[in-house]
Amino acid sequence: MTSSAVYGPRQLKKNILSVEVIGRLRRTVIVRSVPLQICMTLQEQYDDAMFDFSRGEFDRAIARLKAVLASDPTHFDAQLALGMAYYRRGDVASAIAEGHKAEALRPKEQLVHTNLSLFYVKSGDRQKAEHHGLQAKIESWRADAKANQAGDKTSNEPELQIAKPKPPPPVKFPSQPWKKKK
Repeated sequence: MTSSAVYGPRQLKKNILSVEVIGRLRRTVIVRSVPLQICMTLQEQYDDAMFDFSRGEFDRAIARLKAVLASDPTHFDAQLALGMAYYRRGDVASAIAEGHKAEALRPKEQLVHTNLSLFYVKSGDRQKAEHHGLQAKIESWRADAKANQAGDKTSNEPELQIAKPKPPPPVKFPSQPWKKKK
């Protein structure tokens, strides 16, 4: 069924005349007859794919994520989710390939390396799994360092000085009995 068959004026008159035909038309038929870009935004398509993923319908999620990537090949979240969908389906080789595509989009993303480490563990390649695990840890450290630098910039604001805890009192050592008192 094409979009002109559903929405064309001649076909529409025929369909309106028959109440049974209208009753049989389902939303999925109408939506699938029109390109997804017309009906749904890219974010809505991605959300539907993630909903399918959360329900364990990995084949549908993969198809929808591929549609999102066909519209926007730089959609990082869809690329990352596609790799995980393949992994959950059990196709580790495709998961690794899609994971490396996500790595090409954002090479310094912690989650990319975490996923690749997981994929390589499942495939049995311990060396590459450890490499990507280390890369994930390094990216985590970088994120912490950036957060600390951002925190230092706000330490000059007097409103935030109140929220800081008071430093502990200095530690006093006991007297030293072996020394002679003067």
